[in-house]
Amino acid sequence: MNMSQAPRITLEQWRALQAVVEAGGYAQAAERLHKTQSTITYAVQQIQKLLGVQVFEIKGRKAVLTNAGNVLYRRAKTLLDEAAMLEHGAAEMSREWQPEIRIAVETLFPTWMLLEALELFARERPETRIEIYETVMSGTRELLDAARVDLAIGPEENGIRGIPLLPIRMIPVAAPSHALHALGRALTDRDVKRHRRILMRDTSIQRAPEVEGVELRWTVSNKATQIRALTMGLGWAWMPEETILPELRAGQLLPLRLQSGAHRIAHMHVAFADPEFPGHDVARLAEIIRERVQVSCAKGRKAVPPSRRPAKRAK
Repeated sequence: MNMSQAPRITLEQWRALQAVVEAGGYAQAAERLHKTQSTITYAVQQIQKLLGVQVFEIKGRKAVLTNAGNVLYRRAKTLLDEAAMLEHGAAEMSREWQPEIRIAVETLFPTWMLLEALELFARERPETRIEIYETVMSGTRELLDAARVDLAIGPEENGIRGIPLLPIRMIPVAAPSHALHALGRALTDRDVKRHRRILMRDTSIQRAPEVEGVELRWTVSNKATQIRALTMGLGWAWMPEETILPELRAGQLLPLRLQSGAHRIAHMHVAFADPEFPGHDVARLAEIIRERVQVSCAKGRKAVPPSRRPAKRAK
């Protein structure tokens, strides 16, 4: 880039413009940035002078953004956000280790598999604190987008796209005593809508459309409660097959035969909040998770902890 192409407006000047707009005036912006009002005024005047555009216009007693000013404000905000992310990423690269890693994990992902990966990571970084957010549906993506976590594990179908991990097979189930099994035929959408569905609570602020469309439902906050309600015959649900293997093998739950399909597949991925600068330890943990999944899949292990596997019956 030659000097004629170099930016004429500094980040500090753009920051002054952003503060004036968001704080509601020059005096408020000066207070927010801990600068004098004359400094803020001069910065905005320089933007207008150097670019040859009018940023504000007076309407009544209030200064409001012009159309051009509104465009400049939005692009300045994006520029400042990118600059902040660049600085944060560079700082993460320079650190030898991170004191804490935050993970959002969709409850579909096998808990035991995550814990085995964390155990391996802890051997390398025993001093690192781990904070796990157990999330459901769009709640995983929400935490990732807000950068409230460093990485997330969730289904591609819910917007988590990154390093592929494994497919999770989902099946509709109910207790053997449930009325849906008594129908003795392939079930229609109307059939299942007449019966209570046991759902996990969407951890996002706004519920997923699928949840909003279910009239007869009980909503719970953890997998154990959901499984217990199902085995008691209190409703039906779509469940990860591996999660309920003990209940399936014991005959406490049976798959439902739906006309619309006997199973669904959730393709699990692990994704970074900042793919360009994930941080050395965050990248290492994601690598260990991927490797742990590959080893388990290569061995043909079902995604269920050994302690939950029912004992073999004596012949």
